[in-house]
Amino acid sequence: MDFFAHETAVIDDGAEIGSGTKIWHFAHICDGAKIGNDCSFGQNTMVAPGVVVGSNVKVQNNVAIYTGTEIEDDVFLGPSCVLTNVTNPRSQVVRRGLYEKTVIRRGTSIGANATIVCGITLGRYSFIAAGAVVTKDVPDYGFVMGVPGKLAGHMSRHGHILNFNESGKAACPESGFEYEKTDGGAVRCLDLDEDASLPENLREGKRGYDEFKDS
Repeated sequence: MDFFAHETAVIDDGAEIGSGTKIWHFAHICDGAKIGNDCSFGQNTMVAPGVVVGSNVKVQNNVAIYTGTEIEDDVFLGPSCVLTNVTNPRSQVVRRGLYEKTVIRRGTSIGANATIVCGITLGRYSFIAAGAVVTKDVPDYGFVMGVPGKLAGHMSRHGHILNFNESGKAACPESGFEYEKTDGGAVRCLDLDEDASLPENLREGKRGYDEFKDS
């Protein structure tokens, strides 16, 4: 076994778990779940049958990932955030064959206690604020906050608000990477391909978030 599972965790036969992944207290990984390498699943987490989770995914305490959810690499799911799989649930109506697909693209962060209504896609490196209720697709690098959730701006790969100038360019104060917003509103990084990993020297934070506010 190339992964770690705490003695209280329940790993069903048929679950696939990648090398270096850690499954902590009272977690349950169901038959048919597929989890990549170097992930972390905190206390009281659950991964349902058919769920696909990429590599380097961090799932904090009290998160249930239900059937119909697809999670790409480098995603962060904050404590007690909520994922769903049926828009109109009724206890009297069985809809197990109608689970709706939710896709969480690479690098997305979901804050504590946020709720993601099913059937939507969260774009690459999108950032969902704590407590937000997201009911619509979120674009790449989109920053969503509020109830209901609304696009409040865009965040860099390091999690900083991007302030675009008149030319549609913005720089991340932590990495120095430059970003561009197109006339259609789409955002892309000019210095690093979205599918590329961060350089080694930019993988560890050295300064707190507040230190960058006036940058």
